[in-house]
Amino acid sequence: MKASKQEKYDKAYLRMAQEWGKLSYCKRRQVGAIIVKDRMIISDGYNGTPTGFENFCEDDEGYTKWYVLHAEANAILKVASSTQSCEGATLYITLSPCRECSKLVHQAGIKRVVYQRAYKDDSGIKFLERAGVEIVHLPVLEEMV
Repeated sequence: MKASKQEKYDKAYLRMAQEWGKLSYCKRRQVGAIIVKDRMIISDGYNGTPTGFENFCEDDEGYTKWYVLHAEANAILKVASSTQSCEGATLYITLSPCRECSKLVHQAGIKRVVYQRAYKDDSGIKFLERAGVEIVHLPVLEEMV
């Protein structure tokens, strides 16, 4: 069965988010995000420490530091400091949003989220569904050629 045109775009943007996540200095998990509006990439992000901080996401015990920003938060913040708007956009992300980031996604006006892997806590996805955000799970990128 042939994939729809939208699904082909979804897979391509998700592959780009996956590549973007490889820029993260985090050792436990690298997450990438791309925000697309009107078929144009308006922002990107990956998980990491705030600007001006050391590029070490984990503490001495291997736990993620509390101030590490998630990929979608970084992408949304980048849009906020530009002339663009996320209103009506699609977020492509390699890991589904946590509960905190899901609030940012909704408030930013993002109307669609396409993700690769599910976060351990699905309350973020449930919140977004309740808020009327379209959710698409595309789990296996290795087969997306």
